[in-house]
Amino acid sequence: MLAGAARALADGRLVAFPTETVYGLGARADNDAAVAAIFAAKGRPADHPLIVHVASLAHAAHFAAELPGVAQRLMTALWPGPLTLIVPRARQVAAAAAGGHTSIGLRCPVHPVARALLAEAAHLGVPGVAAPSANRFGRISPTLAAHVLAEFGDALLVLDGGPCEVGIESAIVDCTQRRPALLRPGSLTRAQIEEAAGEPLRSRDERSARAPGTLEAHYAPRATLRLMSREALVVALQVLGPAAAGVAVYSQIPAETLGVQGRSKPRHKLMPGNAAAAGHELFAALRELDTLGVSLIWVEQPPDTPEWEGVRDRLQRAAAA
Repeated sequence: MLAGAARALADGRLVAFPTETVYGLGARADNDAAVAAIFAAKGRPADHPLIVHVASLAHAAHFAAELPGVAQRLMTALWPGPLTLIVPRARQVAAAAAGGHTSIGLRCPVHPVARALLAEAAHLGVPGVAAPSANRFGRISPTLAAHVLAEFGDALLVLDGGPCEVGIESAIVDCTQRRPALLRPGSLTRAQIEEAAGEPLRSRDERSARAPGTLEAHYAPRATLRLMSREALVVALQVLGPAAAGVAVYSQIPAETLGVQGRSKPRHKLMPGNAAAAGHELFAALRELDTLGVSLIWVEQPPDTPEWEGVRDRLQRAAAA
């Protein structure tokens, strides 16, 4: 099946495949017509750039006008892995994948199925695969092959690599300016990235390059998601009374201590107390709660500590929708 998927990519068709972060909806990045099919399938604006997945640093150089020193240091230290680097784009290369911008996002995934697919495709002349998350634009990212099939149906070729280990999208670092900027947090902490970069990261500002997954509203379930402090969550459920049964709750507070009794209890899922475990299950948990048919999903605000930054970012964007 892997060889068939690589051939499909070489022929300009779409393939969904697993990475350590989420499942991606891929097309060969050097074929603008193939990339256009990604935007059409997702309902994604054509000027919203995609991440190009590559098998190696050498393949990354194909898409880059230059690889700044900080990008090279990060590639050496943290590739393959859940890190996307924004670099100046080579002229007349992957314009559609870059959303028409002069920069491009590059990543080398560590997932064995993704690596095997990229290597096989490279043998067929595919230098890289543009792949956003394999879901409708703005919705919850998929971390299981079943999630992808639920979004797009059986007509799409999907490589099943099991559950995604990380579960939230890669961190994104802009390397196009004098100082690198963290555009989107991920499972790698800011401190880990700064240590590998050898310099501090600035925050996103008006000079930053366009990047995927940085819209204020993103990753949203169909139900309205609200982030709440632990105290506000308990009080709100008590105020709702019997109507609390129509709410789904994702929190680190056990269901039996939410203070709502009997038939008034909300549908509840316990959030792990460990940031990595919470990131691993986050999107699957939101999808599970969304299938309950509730109109409201109330989520306890995760801890305000560095290791939780990626999870907090995804929940804040889901709540903004």
